[in-house]
Amino acid sequence: MYTGTAIFDVLLPSDSRSLKAKRSYVRPILAALRRFEVAAAEVGALDLYGRAELGVAVVAAEPRHTVEVLDACERLIASRPEIELLSVRRQLHSSED
Repeated sequence: MYTGTAIFDVLLPSDSRSLKAKRSYVRPILAALRRFEVAAAEVGALDLYGRAELGVAVVAAEPRHTVEVLDACERLIASRPEIELLSVRRQLHSSED
């Protein structure tokens, strides 16, 4: 069994000056990520209006599949025109670790 995690640091548009506005950008992204059958949540920068850290976790039988799913999640976030993807931190773990 393999688990993969990724944390995406994103810059939100300048009009997200409230938590309500921030949620209006983050919620649709999380919903789109969950279509890949991953666990997805806002995991950091919770008190910053213009930034968000989105976490994704996936479990698979093969490491290749884990990487493919994380790649797809990264492409989805990078393709969103309303946000800017600043950085990605990934980890892959095996049940043998």
